[in-house]
Amino acid sequence: MSANAPRYPIAEHEPERIATASGRPLSALSLENILAGQVPRDDLSITAEALRLQAQVARAAGRAPLADNFERAAELVAVPQEFILGVYELLRPGRAADKAALLGAAERLRREYAAGKIATFVEEAAGQYEQRNIFRRRF
Repeated sequence: MSANAPRYPIAEHEPERIATASGRPLSALSLENILAGQVPRDDLSITAEALRLQAQVARAAGRAPLADNFERAAELVAVPQEFILGVYELLRPGRAADKAALLGAAERLRREYAAGKIATFVEEAAGQYEQRNIFRRRF
């Protein structure tokens, strides 16, 4: 395990390394505070930083593919859900009309959301779809 990697589970061993979207400590997420309306809704979602910490744990444990998934997920935190669902729909076999549709989504992920790892993932999928000829066929 790397000296900088947090100990798993992070919330138990190093909760001070985790903060909410508004910067509150993890301890602020008590049921009492939530019921009292003292916790904004956005603070109940995972943060990109928490996902990057999970990636460090996975990488230190020798689980690079899992770490890569956490890093891609960290990028997606800043992407609007509607756009994510649109990309997901394009990635379903037979949904995208052609490679350009996927490449356009990847370029937008990279340009508008600084989501380079997930953009690369979508570009790789576009290449595979092209090789396997699984774009939408027009008759």
